Amino acid sequence: MNLIIDVGNSFVKLAVFKSSKLLHKEVVEHHLILNQFNLLIKKYNLINKGIISSVGKLKKTQIKSIGKHLDLLVLDSNTKLPFKNLYKTPKTLGVDRIALVCASVEQFPDKNVLIIDAGTCITYDFVNVKNEYLGGAISPGLNMRYKSLNNLTANLPLLSSKKPKDIIGNSTKDSIHSGVVNGIVNEIDGVIVNYKLKYPDLTVILTGGDANFLSKQLKSSIFALPNFLIEGLNYILQFNTNE
Repeated sequence: MNLIIDVGNSFVKLAVFKSSKLLHKEVVEHHLILNQFNLLIKKYNLINKGIISSVGKLKKTQIKSIGKHLDLLVLDSNTKLPFKNLYKTPKTLGVDRIALVCASVEQFPDKNVLIIDAGTCITYDFVNVKNEYLGGAISPGLNMRYKSLNNLTANLPLLSSKKPKDIIGNSTKDSIHSGVVNGIVNEIDGVIVNYKLKYPDLTVILTGGDANFLSKQLKSSIFALPNFLIEGLNYILQFNTNE
């Protein structure tokens, strides 16, 4: 069995796979990672391999503690990957983006794929039919946009995401919802349109914490796959250990 640990900017996801089958998934706060890890290896005592992907803050002592219990792979720019990386600065490519590309290579082989991860940031990643990763884009995520309006102004309130009633906001709160949500939806739809002008046979994947909220409002045809990142991490682990 494989244990997947995805340390994000806001939360930690832990998942258990038996081969390619997802058996368990949970989301915890950063300070609970070791507690939940210990509970999982007791519950699933056949776990013998694991992978850690961290874009957040994970202490070396935490990694060392986890590594005592299983054969652990820490994903970084030196990890062997199942695609050709043409990114000009490969050492700065986020491990979360690497995992998403690996999932696309496994699940949508020999296709032009645009992966959109709507989380703390919105990332756009493109892999072509030749199994080449070309790059993409990074944009502020939903909550980041709400927070920036509150933090960088004197009078605008901090709001939680909500589908706008109308494109015209007739109150300050409605105007914020319209600006933030419609702005992101139009951005994503616009990016997809631009990619399809160059790659008409494009496959589009939407994943991440805000994927469900945003997918219902997009005009473009997409695959909404909430577990895409952890599936990519599991594939990387298999790719590096099943030789």
